[in-house]
Amino acid sequence: MAKDDTSGIWKSGRGKGRHMPKGRQLDDTALNEVRALIAPDRLARDLLIENLHILQDAYGHLSAAHLRALAEEMRISQAEVYEVASFYAHFDVVKEGETPPPALTIRVCHSLSCEMAGAAQLKAALESGLEADKVRVVRAPCMGRCDTAPVVELGHNHIDHATAKAVQEAIAAGDTHAHIPDYQGLADYRTDGGYVELQRLRENGDWEQVQEKILTSGLRGLGGAGFPSGTKWGFVRGNVGPRYLAVNGDEGEPGTFKDRYYLERTPHLMLEGMLIAAWAVEAERCYIYMRDEYPAVLEILRREIRALEAEAIVPKGYIELRRGAGAYICGEESAMIESIEGKRGLPRHRPPFVAEVGLFGRPTLVHNVETLHWVARVCREGPQVLNSVEKNGRKGLRSYSVSGRVKQPGVLLLPAGSTITDIIAAAGGMLEGHSFMAYQPGGPSSGLLPASMDDIPLDFDTLQPHGTFIGSAAVVILSDQDSARAAALNMLRFFEDESCGQCTPCRVGCEKAVKLMQADHWDMPLLEELCQAMADASICGLGQAAPNAIRLTMKHFKGEVE
Repeated sequence: MAKDDTSGIWKSGRGKGRHMPKGRQLDDTALNEVRALIAPDRLARDLLIENLHILQDAYGHLSAAHLRALAEEMRISQAEVYEVASFYAHFDVVKEGETPPPALTIRVCHSLSCEMAGAAQLKAALESGLEADKVRVVRAPCMGRCDTAPVVELGHNHIDHATAKAVQEAIAAGDTHAHIPDYQGLADYRTDGGYVELQRLRENGDWEQVQEKILTSGLRGLGGAGFPSGTKWGFVRGNVGPRYLAVNGDEGEPGTFKDRYYLERTPHLMLEGMLIAAWAVEAERCYIYMRDEYPAVLEILRREIRALEAEAIVPKGYIELRRGAGAYICGEESAMIESIEGKRGLPRHRPPFVAEVGLFGRPTLVHNVETLHWVARVCREGPQVLNSVEKNGRKGLRSYSVSGRVKQPGVLLLPAGSTITDIIAAAGGMLEGHSFMAYQPGGPSSGLLPASMDDIPLDFDTLQPHGTFIGSAAVVILSDQDSARAAALNMLRFFEDESCGQCTPCRVGCEKAVKLMQADHWDMPLLEELCQAMADASICGLGQAAPNAIRLTMKHFKGEVE
């Protein structure tokens, strides 16, 4: 009973209570659809992104009703499900009353290499020649196929050297699935001596001897940071277990495609290297985080992980394959770990470092795909496979992803001290009618260098004096028919799209930089002030390195921006 203050009469409160919880209500049909797709043993919190993929693949979008039902099944809040789903580019969240996207999506790559090859004109041609209510054409970041630019992804089918005609023919044929290339499977790999070294180490190996072999080889992290690989093992092993290993397969830096190259040919070299590293740090489980733009690689890994389990090389469930969802920031190791845990890919503040507090709060060894490829080779062939190669005072080999205005773009395995002149020569020289003008030594994070700086060995530590770095060795060659100013704007637009938004210097800085760079004449003092703020105050490497594209363009190509 409640008292009516105006009359002093007690009244019944019956009928004024809430009949249902606040917020979006659970739809029984949607709940049954979710239950039909997602097994009861797949409801752990860290599988949220995997479950979102299942729904997106089945229905072509994520409806509000399905998100509500998934939250109910996984026993997490709707807000948490929504914030994760809306963070990643490959999820299409559709609210009540909104029209779902068409059944077919065409993604046109707009990385620098593809833009130079005519991606913008291709996108316009596709939009004008297709029915918008049946096919959606969207601008997409690098797909890791820069050597075959321009590239289009039709569903999960990548069309290399794409033309409007080729895309329309693929649509007519219903060719929307990934094409699996020929690769070395487990049987052939074992015939060549694969997994013999892993078995020997498991039986009577000394992890410190293996660590010393890796250190002697000179192997460094090949995802971009260049940290000595063997040293990481000691850091992780020195922390109390349980420990984990995470493979960073999210090579989203535009211009980079070396990891895809190796995995589409010899996936077991990486897998054996991973298992050797896991043995060395006594990892209780391995997680492979692979970018969603590599559907063929994802299928290859699914098949070969099952083969390893069938041969009892690993116990069932020891290797977990996790699928990215279109977020460049997840190439940063702590953001990748957040994503593996089923969260938004926001970089963590450090310290603590992931070697101490990584996956699920435990010590975690993180290695790049190519790094593990070389771990296997060094263990099988000895440190000399790397340290016996020397050029220009640099030791080792480097996998350069080369694209742009050269005759034979692709992955080139060359001595680490190679110059841009050596790389262009190995790529067959410049295209006919093109003269070498500039190059990107390590993706957009490294900015542009002029052709006059053609004698610098492209390796770790050699480019820092020039205000840049080698990164993942994503080399893009520009000619006299290209514009350094336009290339720099392409790079900053990429960073603007891919900033996770967590920190203001990066989120606002990238957006402001794009606006300033579109002016007829660059306000260079203001841009320099902006670059300084971004480099000094951004949380992670995205915001810290994005200014390189601006600064090096103002320094070496001032005539284009004054």
